[in-house]
Amino acid sequence: MVRLATASAYILGWTAASISAFHLPSPTTPLTRVTASTSLHMSTAAPPADSTDFKSESAKKQVGNDSFLNEDLMARAQNGPGKKNDEKLKIGIVGAGLAGMIAAMDLADAGHDVEMFELRPFVGGKVSSWQDKDGNHIEMGLHVFFGCYYNLFGIMKRTGSFDTELRIKEHVHTFVNEGGSLGALDFRFPIGAPVSGLQAFAKTEQLGIEDKFHNALRLGTSPIVRALFDFDGGMDMVRDLDDITFTEWFTQLGGSRGSLDRMWDPIAYALGFVDCDNISARCMLTIFMLFAIRTEASVLRMLEGSPQTCLHDPILKYLDDRGVTINLSTGLREIVYDTDENGKPTRVTGIKVGPKEELKEFDAVVCALDVPGIKKVLPQSFRDNFPMFDNIYNLDTVPIATVQVRFDGWVTEMEDDVRMMDISGDQSDGRGGGIDNLLYSADAEFSCFADLAVTSPGEYYKEGEGSLIQAVFDERAFSRNEDQIVKDCIDQLHSLFPSSRKLKCTWSSVVKLGQSLYREKPGQDKFRPKQATPISNFFLAGSYTYQDYLDSMEGATRSGLMVADEIIARADGPDGLKAQSAKANASKKEERKIPFFATA
Repeated sequence: MVRLATASAYILGWTAASISAFHLPSPTTPLTRVTASTSLHMSTAAPPADSTDFKSESAKKQVGNDSFLNEDLMARAQNGPGKKNDEKLKIGIVGAGLAGMIAAMDLADAGHDVEMFELRPFVGGKVSSWQDKDGNHIEMGLHVFFGCYYNLFGIMKRTGSFDTELRIKEHVHTFVNEGGSLGALDFRFPIGAPVSGLQAFAKTEQLGIEDKFHNALRLGTSPIVRALFDFDGGMDMVRDLDDITFTEWFTQLGGSRGSLDRMWDPIAYALGFVDCDNISARCMLTIFMLFAIRTEASVLRMLEGSPQTCLHDPILKYLDDRGVTINLSTGLREIVYDTDENGKPTRVTGIKVGPKEELKEFDAVVCALDVPGIKKVLPQSFRDNFPMFDNIYNLDTVPIATVQVRFDGWVTEMEDDVRMMDISGDQSDGRGGGIDNLLYSADAEFSCFADLAVTSPGEYYKEGEGSLIQAVFDERAFSRNEDQIVKDCIDQLHSLFPSSRKLKCTWSSVVKLGQSLYREKPGQDKFRPKQATPISNFFLAGSYTYQDYLDSMEGATRSGLMVADEIIARADGPDGLKAQSAKANASKKEERKIPFFATA
């Protein structure tokens, strides 16, 4: 008997849709109230104002061609900002995902008073996990750590989790095809990049001889080849390819449809949940560039257990040790700000949070939200006056459904039926049967999947149980109901692993995220905002903000470090953030002294 205890969670936007803000004018004008609406309209991309330019030398190192080869980034993340400000700021951070928590780490280490606000009852953002009433760990997605996650690895070293909470996998990217045949990009080779990558593509079973030839022809004329002897020139070529799809680029000079269908589409879905016909060539070639230059970039790691236990809890302890307050189930309701005599926003004075709309005043505010979150909270006057904010509304997102299905045997064990059925005894610490790695498939609707009971056994293996397959469905399946998605997942697993038809599903879970990563379609990069904004004490963070990486855990980490660097660089001095607060407070006190009947 199959027991489908399906847990459904629609996370379509957790923040209030209407935001209002106070207008605090000059002493000679009456006090008025400004209401911010959230009607969506589009604008053309415009260059950001000068006030958004990077002031921090550390933040500058996270962008530009050098950031891809800068091995010092891990040390910077591991060691912290390396500076304590003279002035102590009171800083509010909205959003307790990776970007927000990492920004809080640095800002606390720089000597500031940090308070965080999270609408959900748990931290982690798109990397969240939690336990259901039966103790099952539920996730919003399948989280894999590429070897080029230098900043995130530095953070994990800083919190003490790197050596204990990550499990390194064989240097192989495995494709599972219908009927159980396997293909692979096997990077294991005595000589590192780029030779290890060249031989992996040459030997892969995933492509036939003709497709291999066309694949080699196209990659041989790509920016990746130029980057091997002229990295800056190669990267500049990649940046110029943001306005076309990967398919358009790949087929221009010899790439075949067969290569796209059998190998590149599964990779594109795994990176951004869209296929090669819709993903930006810049996005795909950025990660391939790293694979070609850095041997370790294509090495995969997965967590020992859940993201909450292995990634977030060490960060939370770090923050608690430094006095950072995190308010869960406390969403942003309003952004409160000053304007000039023309009604143009000049400075954020605080935020209203929680069901009672409690006013919290801060010297600086960071909105560390995802794309749908920031779209909900930005006041209309921010958009009307600053193209940088309005450009955010050009960013789109993709829906995903994360499915977990547990079986009474080992699904990916195809060589030995007896071993497949054997769930007796203690098979913890990765001793379960089957493939201990991330898996791709061109013949299923899930972009990537893994057996967490094998790859991340710390909390996902249960004695007396078998595989816990976690698969991520993209928008092709999102609109189906949960029972149908579970059925489709099981049917497609049986198609990939025919021997698994002998196994029974004993439990399942579906988590739908209506708006997840921003859609990496052509032409989007120019709309990504920097972390500093034209409003001097209002900052942005999140993997969608501008940094030279994809919307990912590493991208979120980079943005958190960058926004902290920008605040630290702007905190002190006669025109610093603390001085701005003092001047604004003095102005308000002076305003209160003027009787309401007084004239200028």
